[in-house]
Amino acid sequence: MGEPVVREPATRVRTVDYHSAGEPFRIVLDGLPPVPGDSVAERRAIAIGAGGSATAPRASALDEVRQLLSREPRGHAGMYGGFVVPADDAEAHLGVLFWHKDGYSTACGHGTIALGAWAVDSGLVAAPDNGVARVRIDVPSGRVTALVHRAEGRTTGVTFRNVPTRVAELKLALETSRGPVEVAVAHSGACYASVPAASLGLAVEAGQLPELTAAGREIRDLLAGSAAVSHPDDPRLSGVYGVILYDELGVDGGVLSQRNVTVFADGQIDRSPCGSGTSARLAILAAEGRLAPGEELRHESIIGTVFGGRVLAGGDPLGEGVVTEVTGTAHRTGEHLFQLEDGDDLGTGFLL
Repeated sequence: MGEPVVREPATRVRTVDYHSAGEPFRIVLDGLPPVPGDSVAERRAIAIGAGGSATAPRASALDEVRQLLSREPRGHAGMYGGFVVPADDAEAHLGVLFWHKDGYSTACGHGTIALGAWAVDSGLVAAPDNGVARVRIDVPSGRVTALVHRAEGRTTGVTFRNVPTRVAELKLALETSRGPVEVAVAHSGACYASVPAASLGLAVEAGQLPELTAAGREIRDLLAGSAAVSHPDDPRLSGVYGVILYDELGVDGGVLSQRNVTVFADGQIDRSPCGSGTSARLAILAAEGRLAPGEELRHESIIGTVFGGRVLAGGDPLGEGVVTEVTGTAHRTGEHLFQLEDGDDLGTGFLL
């Protein structure tokens, strides 16, 4: 008998994976092709094919890595992750391109929480054994900060400080297949529409997930072209990214509590309470007069995990925007060396 044939992998990609309140985040460490561009926002534009013919081959190679990691058999339709890229300048520690099965997002709060934990846990950013380390991250929507909380040499939580959040509409009337609803729209690094699930005859429960997903997709489509979803400063941040359907859970001990499910991209479901979506909810609640600066929102996900959020003093949610902070936890789930062998007919994978 001859020697067995060993097929060499054509592609190797090394990652470290985290979850933030249940939502996965896959951080790509090695195996990326060169990512052209002078800023994170420009790199994202090139990655989605807006860089012109000179950079299209590189963008295509980068997108093959996204597909490889977000599709079966190496990923799944709910996978989320980020490509670590250079920061825009020396004031930030790193840059990131956020990705999911449908493309590249402009913001990701749960991913920022995971990146903050990873940056400290890996030693990329020095941190005290007790206290807080600041990790400054350039994302397509601007510069954000992860405040990494430490106790006895361990990371115990991360607070995500977002770019300013602006409320575009509080009561935008829409006619849906489930009847008329009023939608609030806020820009928090990405554009989110919020609607009470009860106004659609629904509740934020796992058993109603197909109906919630369909409602979220319908509302996103109905808002296409609306002036409210156009970012006032940067057209690259325009268009509904996520629809937040929420339940009121009341006030306990002076803390307002809500449960939500965020339907984003092409019908993906955020397992966490959604970090940048929580920023949107905070600004809307502030604009409604229901949440004063410094007051806490307990924001629960459809799987029962929780982020805490607050609006910082200063700013105007209906004007220049407000700065929000969202606190949660991130935990490492594994380290991986993914391979794509020559001759693998499935290539970068498939989606069902």
